[in-house]
Amino acid sequence: MLRTRPTLALTAAAALMLASAHASTAQEPGAEQGPAAYQDAAAPVERRVSDLLRRMTLEEKVGQMAQIRVGKLRGDCNNVPGPLVESCMKTVLGDAKVGSILSGGGDNPAPDPGPKAWAEMTNQIQKYALDNNRLKIPVIYGADGVHGHSNLPAAVMFPHQIGLGATWNPELIQQAGKATGEAMRATGVFWNFAPVSDIARDTRWGRYYEAYSEDPFLAGSLAAAAVKGMQTPAKDTAQLTATAKHFAGYSEPKNGHDRSTAFIPVRQLQDTVLPPFQAQFDAGVKTVMINSGAINGIPVHASRYMLVEQLRERMGFQGVAVSDWEDLRKLVTHHKVAADYPAAIAISVNAGVDMAMEPSNAAEFTQGLLTVVRDGRVSQRRIDEAVRRILKLKFELGLFERPFVDPAAAERAVIGNGVDIARKAATESMVLLRNEKSTLPLSTSVKKLVVAGDTADDARRQLGGWTVEWQGVPAEGPFPETTTVLEGLKAAAPQTEISHAKDQASAVAEAKSADAVVVVLGEKEGAEGPGDTEDPSLSPAQQQLVDAVQATGKPVVVVLLTGRGRVLGSVADADALLSGWLPGTEGGHAVADVLFGKANPSGKLSVSWPKTVGDQPMSYDQLPGANGGPSSKYDPAYPFGYGLSYTSFEVGAPTTPSVVKAREDVKVSFTVRNTGSRAGTEIVAVYIQQPVSVVQVPERRLVGFARATLNPGEQKTLEVTFDTDQLALTVGDVDGAGRREVARGAYLVEADGKTAPLTLR
Repeated sequence: MLRTRPTLALTAAAALMLASAHASTAQEPGAEQGPAAYQDAAAPVERRVSDLLRRMTLEEKVGQMAQIRVGKLRGDCNNVPGPLVESCMKTVLGDAKVGSILSGGGDNPAPDPGPKAWAEMTNQIQKYALDNNRLKIPVIYGADGVHGHSNLPAAVMFPHQIGLGATWNPELIQQAGKATGEAMRATGVFWNFAPVSDIARDTRWGRYYEAYSEDPFLAGSLAAAAVKGMQTPAKDTAQLTATAKHFAGYSEPKNGHDRSTAFIPVRQLQDTVLPPFQAQFDAGVKTVMINSGAINGIPVHASRYMLVEQLRERMGFQGVAVSDWEDLRKLVTHHKVAADYPAAIAISVNAGVDMAMEPSNAAEFTQGLLTVVRDGRVSQRRIDEAVRRILKLKFELGLFERPFVDPAAAERAVIGNGVDIARKAATESMVLLRNEKSTLPLSTSVKKLVVAGDTADDARRQLGGWTVEWQGVPAEGPFPETTTVLEGLKAAAPQTEISHAKDQASAVAEAKSADAVVVVLGEKEGAEGPGDTEDPSLSPAQQQLVDAVQATGKPVVVVLLTGRGRVLGSVADADALLSGWLPGTEGGHAVADVLFGKANPSGKLSVSWPKTVGDQPMSYDQLPGANGGPSSKYDPAYPFGYGLSYTSFEVGAPTTPSVVKAREDVKVSFTVRNTGSRAGTEIVAVYIQQPVSVVQVPERRLVGFARATLNPGEQKTLEVTFDTDQLALTVGDVDGAGRREVARGAYLVEADGKTAPLTLR
């Protein structure tokens, strides 16, 4: 049997070379003679792809590998806002034969950024491409819909992923993804650069709020749910593809700064960083965006190990790999691993990048790629491989049959779409961190409430970055329809005198005659590098405000609308603390619902909350140290999975089979009872402990979770099922050269601190 393998491999290789040679012969327009099978919607996708590929010239293929910013199609052809200009479209879509266009944050149609204008813009681009494309290949339009169709001021903005992570609710996240996909498709955007799959480990990183969790299983579960929602089959338009980003290791830069080099051992890469991506691949995501940074001194865009050995061969991804913003050029300008742009293109394409997000110059990219193909640095076989993936994506999405959208239907699909889901998501994201003397919930019959703080009536901070524009809503607008916390409180308690104190002196003065004070604190909106912060502490002004109102002796509730856990200092001593993250357009209603008890808080931390400035990076599953002192232990202000309720719950001991075989599912059951006086929702996390392992393992690893909504005194039995493959670790020595294996032997299954033994054979 072993002796037949070289023969089989040689046969397969010969067949592939023959197919490639056949495809590469079709380099002249005359090669398109014969029936156009690719135009037959009933034909199998692979047949359509092969037929179209053999008809394409090299120039047409190279154009499909370029993605250009929409700003190059309008104004002065140089990213100046304005209407689309035919001469600009000719340069990009006609001459360079570009196959994909994108809107970066803020790349809205001008002067009208509304849904109808978006649909008309994408239709106009699509029409020009089809009218001036010999083979009538549609473009695919992409944008970052990271918390709703977030470029559009008219769209509903969901909580950012850090807040959605605190819901521990995949079904709800799938619903939000579905609404996002509907809004994007209605405006002609069929490629969403979301969700973010990176895990949150370091609050200094400017994109921390874009991650779901510090835990790979939770992050992967929620990201997979988002993918399923966004890619919900459509009947009225072409389909939409989500994106798994940023592959991989982007969120763990050594110095905490965006796009800086990470140093990640192979064991950590395989066991912690990559699993959230695998969950999305298994969910059917069709594209992946590459990490802009470097790992262990190698830019990911130049790493065949990452983009072929890991992404393709080990993880089985078969879709399109696209670069992030201008990252091929950065191999020259920033990483300095290439002498010039053509060399950078060759390095990146050979490493496994199928499409370049090149916002500035279409011709420079396409001519550079043509140069390196013609001089032999990139093979035509590799070009065909990349273009085959791109064409397959377009066929699978149905763009050849439905390239256009109905502008008249766009507003209906965008405005208000998902508003109820957004409110529910924002409410379920709220994490009650502290509630001394049952300060919360407040009564709607209180006579006077003072509302203070820098984010009480500041929707920009509440919405965060990637809202209308990259760094957040611009000062001049236009502004999404948003309910601030101040507005939400007023709407929830119309009989209560609610005083808005705009400074510390006013807050102290008003507090003297008030029943309670609500202080809403936030952080400046931002994204990526501008959002980096080396100090996660609350500002001195924020500290002083809370200290001052606490000194009045009145009950003080602090609401934190931030994209990361903040070091609280004395603010941690407030009577009540509520983390609302960046809750989106419905955040004010959600905060009010929780503060007044209309909703019982159910959110649980999906990230560890830092205690001191030095807690960077930190996660609950950090490996044990040999120092017996507190400095080597996990010691957060509030741990992963923490969250209070207005009621109480009792979780029974888990039960599970005592012995299971490898590759079998493990079923864990336990009871949950509401022992309090209010209805509420409890989230129970199930962990695995491994007392002895040949390599270091965390004290516990999350393998599943379940939710239960219970009335007072009600009890339910919940079941969590996990696959023993989730227990795999990379064995071997320091070099990480060993395989991923599931160790046989003794384990403990843990739920709510109670354990049950499990033996894996």
